[in-house]
Amino acid sequence: MELLHSGKVRDVYADGDDLILVASDRISVYDVVLPTPIPDKGRLLTALSLWWFDQLADLVPNHVISATDVPAEFAGRAVRCRRLEMVPVECIARGYLTGLGLREYQRDGAVSGVELPRGLVEASILPAPIFTPTTKAPVGEHDEFMTFAEVAAKVGAETAERLRETTLAVYRRGAELAAERGILVADTKLEFGWAPDGMLLLADEVLTSDSSRFWPADAYQPGRTQFSFDKQYVRDWAAGSGWDKTPPAPQVPAEVVEATRSRYVEVYERLTGHTW
Repeated sequence: MELLHSGKVRDVYADGDDLILVASDRISVYDVVLPTPIPDKGRLLTALSLWWFDQLADLVPNHVISATDVPAEFAGRAVRCRRLEMVPVECIARGYLTGLGLREYQRDGAVSGVELPRGLVEASILPAPIFTPTTKAPVGEHDEFMTFAEVAAKVGAETAERLRETTLAVYRRGAELAAERGILVADTKLEFGWAPDGMLLLADEVLTSDSSRFWPADAYQPGRTQFSFDKQYVRDWAAGSGWDKTPPAPQVPAEVVEATRSRYVEVYERLTGHTW
């Protein structure tokens, strides 16, 4: 196999006409890869993505060919998938206001050009889920919010509308299934690509703890930071560590690593019903 790309979390290999997408235990915050891995993270992300791809199969096709026909050294954390021409836009849906979306709202009263009501606070539920796309920045650079008009200018009006509709449909399905299991999906980031036959496919990962914010519904309270079953714990540690958010990043303490792993495991078990 040939290594085509090594990203913040995933490595992509060419294997004949297919790709092998391998999830590592690396973790990134503020677009910087931290030097300390999170044990089992790659396997957890892969297993959760595969579960979600099954739940969403009737809604949108995906790139997965096989989760078992992969090299033995990558077993459990890799999928064989179709080669796609990736859409050059990060497709984000938000049902709650937090993170960079909150910061954008506080500055502009809108996120990605979508105007929102006045008076919203940290973790406010939005009147309806919104599509807030961003650019796809290279490793080490930051994604920037895009308006829908900017997406249309980049990929065409028809494709932009399909991206918006499909992203929101995936979010709604994911949020509904998660809510049945006591989990709120605050937001999620999706990636899409074009297959050679012209079909638009869901790709990369879907509704994982790296690409989404998951909150326990029974502890939800707007106006404050929420407990998160995702890498927000690492973000919070990094923000309070004195690190200036530029490479190189500091080592992550063992207790932060273990707490992060336990959150990834818990949300996997709560969502899928499977014991890790």
